[in-house]
Amino acid sequence: MAASSPATTSPPLAGPAIHRRFQSGSLSRRSLLASTAQTVSASAASTAPNPRGLLLRCRAAEGSVPVQVEAPLKVMISGAPASGKGTQCRMIVEKYGLVHISTGDILRAEVSSGSDIGKKAKEYMDNGMLVPDQVVTDMVVSRLSQPDVRKKGWLLDGYPRSYAQAQSLESMKIRPDIFIVLEVPDDNLIDRCVGRRMDPVTGKIYHVKNFPPENDEISDRLITRSDDTFEKVKSRLETYKQNSEAVLPTYSDLLNQIDGNRQVEVVFHEIDSLLQKIRANASEDKLAKTNGKSPDSVHTTASKNEYRGIPTRLNNIPHSREIRKYFYDDVLQATKRAIEDKKTRLQIDINIPELNPEMDVYRIGTLMELVRDLSLTFANDGKRVKVCVQGSMGQGAFAGIPLQLAGTRKILEIMDWGDYGAKGAFINIGAVGASEVDKEDDMFVLIAPQNAVGNCIIDDMKAMTDAAGDRPVILVNPRLKDMPASSGVMQTMGRDLRLKYAASFETCYSFRLLFYAGTFYPIMGALRMAYPNKYEIYRRVDEPNGKEKYDLLAEFTENPTADDITNAFKGPKKENASSGFWGFLSGIL
Repeated sequence: MAASSPATTSPPLAGPAIHRRFQSGSLSRRSLLASTAQTVSASAASTAPNPRGLLLRCRAAEGSVPVQVEAPLKVMISGAPASGKGTQCRMIVEKYGLVHISTGDILRAEVSSGSDIGKKAKEYMDNGMLVPDQVVTDMVVSRLSQPDVRKKGWLLDGYPRSYAQAQSLESMKIRPDIFIVLEVPDDNLIDRCVGRRMDPVTGKIYHVKNFPPENDEISDRLITRSDDTFEKVKSRLETYKQNSEAVLPTYSDLLNQIDGNRQVEVVFHEIDSLLQKIRANASEDKLAKTNGKSPDSVHTTASKNEYRGIPTRLNNIPHSREIRKYFYDDVLQATKRAIEDKKTRLQIDINIPELNPEMDVYRIGTLMELVRDLSLTFANDGKRVKVCVQGSMGQGAFAGIPLQLAGTRKILEIMDWGDYGAKGAFINIGAVGASEVDKEDDMFVLIAPQNAVGNCIIDDMKAMTDAAGDRPVILVNPRLKDMPASSGVMQTMGRDLRLKYAASFETCYSFRLLFYAGTFYPIMGALRMAYPNKYEIYRRVDEPNGKEKYDLLAEFTENPTADDITNAFKGPKKENASSGFWGFLSGIL
């Protein structure tokens, strides 16, 4: 792997650069204009409220403040019969006001209106023939071009259903912001369909086990739909799977598979969090453009789709400012979502070469740059953040701190924290321990807490988290495995309790590169997880033009094992296939 000396590292992301978006007039989504770190004019003080938050001066405030306009969402959703897709569509439309578009509804509307497309479709239907892909696509495109859809955004339900339909949309540059697939096991889908009953009087749908009728009178008149038999349901499922296999590769970079075998509200919460993130990114990009700022400097949906969370050339050290900032934003968004979901014990594990102090000690500076960006963003939301680095541990010959953290406290004290008095007002530097927890602190960020030979930091951490109560504690790249005691043997007393405590922190962001066992070159792929999404395994692919890309191979709800990763790279097993080459992957780290 390529390496460089500290002298060749790219310039750090300075504090003012991080906040330059405020100076240029781009308001952050939750920024609070307050008088805390500096003194404002008397006239402003007499008229403006004084909430908690950093004093962020905006040129736009001197003239006209741009209105943050939310870009209309474009969503595709797919799911097998009885997957709950209809219910989720209704909830999405109710919250986001999107225009719900299904091909069945369009087909009936076009035929009823007597439009040219409708007449063409009616000819096929009257002759008992399927309506051709191009005719259906023409109807969908016609609907998408109407003013209400362009203004409100769209939710395309169950379309496209074939490769030809998907490619027709692609050729016209019609792409969604996200492609949602509801995943439900076949047995559950069959049970939902076969047990479904309809009231012919009210049209209400019941289920013999999950949602029985209110009384015997209704029960006696319930009917079974003709297509809700076991054989027909199986046939419909097979058709759906064939259609999905044809369509999904076109949208692999936008694909989000949702576990639909849960409570309706839980499923919608996951969908909602994805849509909120997309809307926020799109709005930020649009606002940046109105202030004359290059959209390349904003974390946009387009750039996210391009990377799919995996920037390229990660073995080139130092990383570019764009790559580092991309990861910082990725970490930040995942952490904010976790805290919004009331998670209080979190850890971030990110091991791109530039952020891995185990490879070069100087890289702790890049890690602190990430911590600074994270802390300033929460401070901008009015939070008081305590940034903590463990102090000296042990006694006598074993007194000291891990080499990676040597000098870190001093560097934090002299770092550039911006022009607005964040440090001291909203961000304070501390150590690890119960005595560092002050009542005015809102959250705590611990930089690379780790055990050392003969010493264990976990007791101090536990005392600190106990004192913090329900306030968030975030570990950034912790190293909490047991280390040998001063005698050179493992510390066994209390080991189970220490490991149990270390495991009590929930990972909100994880990223690591994948290599053959025992090597650091070439990069084979990557493993990524950003809360609340699943663990994603990617394969790095070289392209003919000298570039590279990362293709999504598999997703896991839990952190995959080495065997899981190897199997994802190997793909479906083939008879008589040699396993010699892939055997090297079993030890991927």
